[in-house]
Amino acid sequence: MKIAFHLANCNTCQRIIKELQLTEDFVLQNIKTEAITKKQLELMKKMAGSYESLFSRRSMKYRAMGLHEKELTEKDYKELILSEYTFLKRPVFIMEDEIFVGNTKAVVAAAKNKLQELK
Repeated sequence: MKIAFHLANCNTCQRIIKELQLTEDFVLQNIKTEAITKKQLELMKKMAGSYESLFSRRSMKYRAMGLHEKELTEKDYKELILSEYTFLKRPVFIMEDEIFVGNTKAVVAAAKNKLQELK
């Protein structure tokens, strides 16, 4: 399975997708128009280790909702990501048995290495 969860209107997501030169066997899922399913999120959590590692504190709604003042649980992270697409740390790439979450240079480099292995 090769899938990329991204936002079509996010310049960072688009830059990374272009940089990785994804092959045509990749499924690109724009999370704004095609919401993440519970099953997809549970798979991501299983691969990443926690819902917290998938959660973006950079979302504008994070502070607006006062979440920075609360002690959030794994259940909270899960419900927030399912209820609001901006809470998913982006982009997320699933390649076979590995997941790559976020846009740091290290994550992008690791994703690039994995793509080279798969070729």
